[in-house]
This record gives sequence, structure tokens and C-alpha cells, in this order.
Amino acid sequence: MGNLNHGSLVRAAVTAAAVGFGVSAGATAARAENVQWTLAAHAGGIWMEVGAKNFAERVEFLTEGRVKIDVAAPGMVGPALKVTETVQNGLAEVGLNWMAYDIGIDKAGVVFAGWSGGLTPEEYMFWLYKGGGEELLAEWRMEKFGVVSIPCNIVETEIFLHSHKPVRTLEDFQGLRMRTSGAWAEIATELGATTVVLPGPEVFDALERRVVDAVEWGGPGINLSAGFQTIAPYIIVPGIHQPASFNECMFNKDAWETLSDHDKEAIRLAGKLNTYESFLAYGDNDLDAWRKLHETKGVEFVELDPSFIAKAKEASFAWAEKQAATNEWFKKAYDSQRETQKHLSVWGEFRLPIGQTRD
Repeated sequence: MGNLNHGSLVRAAVTAAAVGFGVSAGATAARAENVQWTLAAHAGGIWMEVGAKNFAERVEFLTEGRVKIDVAAPGMVGPALKVTETVQNGLAEVGLNWMAYDIGIDKAGVVFAGWSGGLTPEEYMFWLYKGGGEELLAEWRMEKFGVVSIPCNIVETEIFLHSHKPVRTLEDFQGLRMRTSGAWAEIATELGATTVVLPGPEVFDALERRVVDAVEWGGPGINLSAGFQTIAPYIIVPGIHQPASFNECMFNKDAWETLSDHDKEAIRLAGKLNTYESFLAYGDNDLDAWRKLHETKGVEFVELDPSFIAKAKEASFAWAEKQAATNEWFKKAYDSQRETQKHLSVWGEFRLPIGQTRD
């Protein structure tokens, strides 16, 4: 992330922060002592670079060095799939986390995090910052887990599968051994697959050794860098299991309360800025990676049959309605997202699709 301190976007953010906080950028009143915190991350690669390291740099800049965050590699401070627990217990003051990893505690996490009936990256941006999603996330996390949570990382639409077997139809999906997580681990099982949840460091080896037939992991950029295309010949799209997702940056409550109000707001601003920048970073990275994947020898692209997509959609919403009937927070987030999608339903009536005006 080049030359952060001199970017026009960051200068604008600092100005906005100063106005919003009612202080000048150089004000020194009502500050806590400087803190040096550790961030536990759920995944590495570009997700850690964009989601964690860039966020940490922005926090340090916007708090004028009062809050410094050291980013630890996944699994170095607590298990990668248990970032919430690591932050709750104070082993790390900060966590970059995908909320669906807490599905065993509260399935509402998958609605916030991203799932097969969920939002696209653009819809997430609207929901979080114009549809009340940011506030719902904060309330849910504090009530159910006792941690402070802010959005900080929008993640792209994923590739459906890198696979040793072609998958086009529901029949092809029967008995497929696949790595996945979140809501799709349950929904895919209902559709006939056999699923296993694995942390990031184990995914490549599992596919290479054929412990699983296929894996879903991320979008073109992160998957290209992981090298899945070198060990499994089939790339299957579209990513109906994960139209998009977002990550939270969570904070230990006791650590958070040591900060001044100014620095708390600066960190929230850093999260919002990082969300916007991550949307651009992943999108740009995916465009280049998608072209490179198409240039890879020995790779075949497979498109899911519309009948499979329809069945998956039906199963996804049936699963969601079942959860909403018994989980108050699931219903709150689910209904809120649907309202945002309804609000955006007229989008195509006046906005041109990307690429519409090219030669």
C-alpha cells in the first residue's frame, strides 16, 4: 500500500476526522497513553495485507501514532478459526475476522459475514453505511460476544470451486468432498456434497493430496496466489456460495475503553476508509488474476448449469428462513439486508452496467 501518509484520500479523511470530532488534527486534549496492540488474523495473503496491515497503518496515521497495531500471522496468536475467542480473552487486543467462523456459537454471524443468499460487494457497501448494517454489527457483537466490532474489509465475489472433478449440475455435486465454511457448509450438505471446514494453511495441501475433491476459498486474486490452478484442472463459476463477504476488525472491550473518544472515532474512520480501499484493491487484483487464470495451461473453466443455480438459491433461502424463525439476531440482519436490496432494486433503471459504453 504505497506512501499512505501522502495519499489525497487519507488527507481528506484526516480533514473529515478533524471536522467530525470537533478538534484540529494536531489537538492533544483528552488522550490516553500510547498503546501497542497485537492483531490476530483469520487468514493470510492479500486478505491480511489489505484487511489487516493496511488497516493498522491507517489507524496509526489517524491517531497520530497513539495507537500502533502489530499484525501477527494467522495461527500465531490463537487459532485462525477462533479469532473472536482470542480477542475476548485478551491474547490479542485486535482481530481481523470473518464472522461466519462463529457459526457454532451464533448462526447470525453468517448473515453479517456473507453467504449464498447474501449481498454483493456493492450491496454490502450500501447496507453497512446507508442501511444500518454497521450499527447492527456493533450491537450484535457487543450483546452476544462482549467485543467492539467495526467493518474494515469488503471481500470480493468468490470462485465457486477449484476442483479435480467437473461440476455443472446437481447430479455432479452428489458426494463431492469439498472444503468450505460458514452457511455453505450446511447448505451444500443438504444439496448432496460432503463438506469439511479447514483453516487457510491446510487448504492447499488438502486439495493437492486429494483429501478433498474441491475447495472454495476466495476470488481470482487470492486463489491465483494460492496456486490452486496448478494442482486442480477445473475452475468452476459463478461463486453462488459467496456473492461477497466482509471482515470485521474487532477489539477487546477493556483495551478499547482505554482509548480517548477521539481515537475511538479515528479508528472507526480508519475502518471505513479501509473498507472503501479494500473494495478497490480486491477488484483490481481480481481483474488481472482472472486474465492470468485464463492464460494458464491445463485449466478448464466450467460454468454451473442454471438448474443447479436455481436449486442452490432455493435451498439457501429455505435454510435462512429456518434460522430466522428461531434466531432473533439472524432475523434482524437478514431482514435489514433484504430492505437494502429492495431499496437498490431500481438501480438498473437508471445506472449503466460496467462496460456498457466501451467500444
